[in-house]
Formats: sequence, C-alpha cells, structure tokens
Amino acid sequence: MTNSDAPAPAEPQRRAPAGAAVLRSDVTEAIRKAVFEELAAVGFARMSIEGIARRAGVGKTAVYRRWKSKLSLVLDLVSAFAAQGLPVPHTGSLYGDIRALLAVASLALRHPVASQVIPDLLVESVRHPEIADAIKKALLDGQKGVAAVVVREAVERGELSEGADPDRALDLIVGPLYWRLVVVRGDLPKGYLDDLATSAVAALKATG
Repeated sequence: MTNSDAPAPAEPQRRAPAGAAVLRSDVTEAIRKAVFEELAAVGFARMSIEGIARRAGVGKTAVYRRWKSKLSLVLDLVSAFAAQGLPVPHTGSLYGDIRALLAVASLALRHPVASQVIPDLLVESVRHPEIADAIKKALLDGQKGVAAVVVREAVERGELSEGADPDRALDLIVGPLYWRLVVVRGDLPKGYLDDLATSAVAALKATG
C-alpha cells in the first residue's frame, strides 16, 4: 500500500476552550424573572446579586457569568423590554388607534411588578445616567415611533391636518394614563379609557 492509499489519520476531537461555560437559557430566564421580582420587592438601591441568586434558586456565580453587576443586569432587562416595542395599531380610525394604545398601556402600567419597578428606576435614573438612557429608549423612543405612525395615518385619512405633532399626541394619549395609574395610583372608572380616547382625539383635532 502506497502512502497515497493509506487512510488519513483521524482528526482529533475539538474541545471547548478550557473554562468556557454553556449558559443555560432556562437559568438566564429564571434570573431575569428574579430581577423583576426583587426590584418590585426591595427596589434598585437595596437589590443585591445575592438576593437575585437566592430568588432564582441559583448560585451567585451563575449571575456573574451573565452580568458583571446589578446595574448591567437592569440595563439589559430595560433594553430587552425596549426591543419588544409597542404594537402599532391599524384600526382605520384615529379614535380606534388611540383606544387600542390606551388598552395596551393600561395593562402594562397596571401590572403589579411594572407599577413598582418603573417609578423606582425613574428615581435611580437621576443618579445613574445609564439607567436614564435605557429608560428613555424603553419608555419614550419606541412610543414616539408608534405615535408618529398613528398621526401620519390619521393625516393620510384626513382626520388630522398636516403638521400634527406626534410628541403632543403621545403626551395627550399616555400622559394622563401614566399620571392616574403610576403617580396617583387610582383605579380606572368604567369607561375611562373610552372617554380619554375621545378627549385625546378632540384635543389633537383642535391643535393639529
């Protein structure tokens, strides 16, 4: 048998680099869930990696493999929330679009975890510019994009005049709801969202 006929030597199996860890997705999700619960329970200032790990049922190492600090963990969660975005309604009318946005926003703001986490992070954003930037993207930038679509389509249908301001639309749509649910923490009377949508439409038509 010539050298050319000799079977090629078997290639050695490749091993994962020493120290490399496979990050299990179920553990990652358990940690993320624990962060929201810990934020709601004790707030950002008192939240600790130890508390998060204990609530998630994992060791601290599992948390530190994924995030270097509680700040980076919270920023990651806020950014993930921003990436989901709000659905853009296409109901065929300005009132229908605004009413649909109010329905989604009210559900989010009434969630027991969100109602605790959002105000706390807004307070912390004064001391942590990174949190302020992340919240801006999560709570403002995405919603501004949705409001811009709603206003543009209303202009195309002739419901609003050219030059209608999406920023003002967002203030009129979400501002009163946020004040009622997050600041005042009051209940929503029956028909409140319908009345708020009607008022927002009237105000937008009067101003643009």
